[in-house]
Amino acid sequence: MSENDDTPPLSQTSSEPLSRAIGERYLTYALSTIMHRALPDARDGLKPVHRRILFAMRELKLSPTGGFRKSAKISGDVMGNYHPHGDAAIYDAMARLAQDFAMRYPLVDGQGNFGNIDGDNPAASRYTEARLAHPSEALLDGLAENAVDFRPNYDGTLEEPVVLPAAFPNLLANGASGIAVGMATNIPPHNLDELVEGCLAMIADPGLSDEALVTLIPGPDFPTGGIIVEPPESILETYRTGRGAFRLRARWSVEDLGRGQWQIVVTEIPYQVQKSKLIERLAELIQTKKVPALADVRDESADDVRIVLEPRARTVEPEQLMGMLFRNSDLELRFSMNMNVLIDGRVPKVCSLKEVLRAFLDHRREVLCRRSGHRLDKIAHRLEVLGGYIVAYLNLDRVIEIIRTEDEPKPALMAENWAVTDGEAAFLTEVQAEAILNMRLRSLRKLEEMELRAERDALMKERAGLEALLASEKAQWKKIGSELREVQKQFGKSAPGGARRSTFAEAGEVAEVPIEAMIEREAITVILSKMGWIRAMKGHNALDAEIKFKDGDGPMFALHAETTDRIVLMGGNGRAYTLLGANLPGGRGMGEPVRLMVDLPNEAEVTHILVPKAGEKYLLASSDGDGFVVPGEELVAQTRAGKQVLNMREGARTQVCRVIAGDHVACVGENRKMLVFALEELPEMARGKGVRLQKYKDGGLVDAITFALAEGLSWKDPAGRTRTEADLGEWLAKRASAGRMAPRGFPRDNRFT
Repeated sequence: MSENDDTPPLSQTSSEPLSRAIGERYLTYALSTIMHRALPDARDGLKPVHRRILFAMRELKLSPTGGFRKSAKISGDVMGNYHPHGDAAIYDAMARLAQDFAMRYPLVDGQGNFGNIDGDNPAASRYTEARLAHPSEALLDGLAENAVDFRPNYDGTLEEPVVLPAAFPNLLANGASGIAVGMATNIPPHNLDELVEGCLAMIADPGLSDEALVTLIPGPDFPTGGIIVEPPESILETYRTGRGAFRLRARWSVEDLGRGQWQIVVTEIPYQVQKSKLIERLAELIQTKKVPALADVRDESADDVRIVLEPRARTVEPEQLMGMLFRNSDLELRFSMNMNVLIDGRVPKVCSLKEVLRAFLDHRREVLCRRSGHRLDKIAHRLEVLGGYIVAYLNLDRVIEIIRTEDEPKPALMAENWAVTDGEAAFLTEVQAEAILNMRLRSLRKLEEMELRAERDALMKERAGLEALLASEKAQWKKIGSELREVQKQFGKSAPGGARRSTFAEAGEVAEVPIEAMIEREAITVILSKMGWIRAMKGHNALDAEIKFKDGDGPMFALHAETTDRIVLMGGNGRAYTLLGANLPGGRGMGEPVRLMVDLPNEAEVTHILVPKAGEKYLLASSDGDGFVVPGEELVAQTRAGKQVLNMREGARTQVCRVIAGDHVACVGENRKMLVFALEELPEMARGKGVRLQKYKDGGLVDAITFALAEGLSWKDPAGRTRTEADLGEWLAKRASAGRMAPRGFPRDNRFT
């Protein structure tokens, strides 16, 4: 191997299957994402970035009662010392901790523009300032007392806490959301007062049932309020399994404007819904007329939410209008809960409500024991120092003599056998000797000895209490309960902003609103031109009245209807398309192309236009001579794409679509043969090809009509006179017969009308 060859020797290389190599590396990445980025810890409810932000702000001494610091300074310290990621991501995380519409109990006190409920972003970090909020103090309390473990930061120059002491169950109080690799979490905020009550109940009864716990914690408490309409049994199952959803509705009320006029005012919107996008959606519903009862929406919000909804007609009930808006907008949503958290900071698990609270309580017990042990160490050290001080006071002259005469007073002090009370003697430890040498002269006053003895007695009493606490599990849980009550007093329902904001109600069934209740009923005349332009003229005008059309265009269909009617356009392709009378363009212009209003293919034309009424049935047939009876309501489509009603072969078209009136069917083909048969021979169907009406050697069906046999069959002759054929025995036969030549005087175009 040459000196310049950088190729590693074969002994330093290894080979392994690609799948294993990728799998191991991807697993490492997945575990890193799960544990160090996306999932919160069940103990303090924080992700690493949030924990590092709060710890860095504590190190900067940004207490809730102190001054503010620039957000840029804070995010810079977090990035440089603890969180080696982008400053924009850190600032976004910190800004969310300060948003009172995102956090039930904000952990950061922000000054400046930190975003709003409309969805506007916070101002740049150089413009805003922040400090810790009071709930953060409760989360951080105990860090200086060895309450939790510390670990080296990313470059080993500093230390950061593995978890915060957390004086309250922050995971449930503020909620959390995150997407890891192969798993995600989404936890709604809860009311702290109720969480403390649940914790106290679990301390009193470790085997507390899920049902009893849910009576104390009935559901989430969102910072934006709203009304939870999820059934109690569903909430119980969600909390028992850790997975589920909560239906959340906006809070609204009706304002009376006098003279029968009213409007709806929305004062609280669902959690995580951006108000600006909600307004856009409501405006879209008005424009597309998906909720015809809604006439206008206005945003009159200032510091609070105030969205005004105006109805189109006074006849609609407010509950019905809101029911339609709940179905079609984010005024109601389902907040999914997936309580996937890290247990002990290591194992991801979907936990029940009880398991999460148990993890918090176990953490609080560990924090209590560690803080008590830390305090015992401090007391032991102080008692040792106090013992030395007392010895010095009892032998003050000898101590001064040694200090003045000895070149090395410390060893001399430690070597002396000092006289103490009751004729006992004692040697000084190194700590005691050092403390005596560091005493100030002003401490040698007469009353100091009494104060030292009083301090020693108090510390010994405190030590006895701490040792008793560590020896008794019952005493530990009692102490944890008293600490939780202090938190409850500070942030509970009696504190400002601590009362429950989200309330509970039954969803109720909102009845379908009849179209007549949503639209003012007015008479219209619907005009469809040959080129496919449709319009609705006010009033019932004469159907043969002269109307203006575009050059080269002319009338094709005209019928009387009302604005509340659903108008069905039957296409030559066998599909039925539906338009609402109120949605048709007015008659002042030439109208609009019907193909812009429904998805009618270019190769298909409109063959019939009708207004189905309740109880009506129609004779539907193709040019091939196949047909059936269809109820009128089956012709009404719900979408722009229409509804396939008549199936037929390629090349055929919809030929007949007529209201049924009578007991017999008369049909005539291109061969001018007419057949009459009983209506009962045709099946009633909602969709299909149907059965053969008349048999043809060549050609197809031209027209068909229903009539009462007893009244005879009528048609108009070429002169416009009505003729009636009473004796139809010659043409009466079974369905699918060939028929006989039409009677003398039958129209040349082979049509009955």
